[in-house]
Amino acid sequence: MTRFARWGFGAPILAGLFAGVLAIGSAHADGSGSATMDATRTKGQLACGVSGQVPGFSLPDSQGVMRGLDADTCRAVTAAVLGDAAKVKFVPTTAQNRFTALQSGEIDVLSRSTTWTLGREGNLGLNFAWVNYYDGTGFLVKKAAGVKSAKELDNATICVQPGTSTELAIADYFRVNKMKFTPILIQELSEIQGAFLSGRCDAYSTDASALATFRFSQGPKADDLVLLPDIISKEPLGVMVRKGDDKWFDMVRWTFAAMIVAEEKGITQANVDTFLTSTDPETRRLLGLEGDMGKALGLDPKFAYNVIKAVGNLGEMWDRNITPMGVPRGINNLWTKGGLQYAPPMR
Repeated sequence: MTRFARWGFGAPILAGLFAGVLAIGSAHADGSGSATMDATRTKGQLACGVSGQVPGFSLPDSQGVMRGLDADTCRAVTAAVLGDAAKVKFVPTTAQNRFTALQSGEIDVLSRSTTWTLGREGNLGLNFAWVNYYDGTGFLVKKAAGVKSAKELDNATICVQPGTSTELAIADYFRVNKMKFTPILIQELSEIQGAFLSGRCDAYSTDASALATFRFSQGPKADDLVLLPDIISKEPLGVMVRKGDDKWFDMVRWTFAAMIVAEEKGITQANVDTFLTSTDPETRRLLGLEGDMGKALGLDPKFAYNVIKAVGNLGEMWDRNITPMGVPRGINNLWTKGGLQYAPPMR
């Protein structure tokens, strides 16, 4: 089966989608403007693709408000472009239709715990603008099984979503370790989790972050589940945009950089206004008090201020959405604290 077939679309569909991508990006092929930005401002709304089913990343609360790291990522980009985070439209996508939704223009940004891979960036006409969560493939098992390591899963049945990088990661791991397994492929997240809990499969595999949040969501029964210590792949979860619209790509990338710089400098959603009198040059550039950082991106000079005021810095997004799930920040911390989040200079 080809990679494209596994993702759920064939060559004729891809040809049409790529033609659409070219049409969307060609208006500003020189990078002087952004067709996507123009269209977003015209409609006064940014369409952001999410899962809508994953606690800590994107899941509606009891009031129907989308919450999570991916959801706040959408809000941050919307605040940068439109100056108002509330103007985001959350579009639920599946593992199989998420790329098509972005390619076709149904959504403007994809923020759906999607792994940055060469195959995806090289073949789909899409770019990864930034990594909002460094993750890895893991395994969840029932404590009663007595399994302590992934290497004890030989001949196991494993529940996994089709069309995900997890599929390939599992296949590679078992092949390298000369083990066998039977995949139980289920598309809907709630169904795959139910299948695992009902005993239809011996293990449930996806990004370790999603497994941790799922385990946390079980409340008192969380202790019946064990997240194995093995992380079998690198899964940098990124935010995607269409190729051919460089200014839009730049905007998304530097929105994240701005949130990282804000965290480095201790600028938060609550105290950002107190920094408007700062004499620190980088802080002044960040908040649009001097320089032309916003103009260079086709944005308001106060784009970063709007982002911070709306959603806070990167650490605040983590603490609000991921910390309650019981997941340590680890390599997702700032580079100054031993993590991988590092922003280029804003100058």
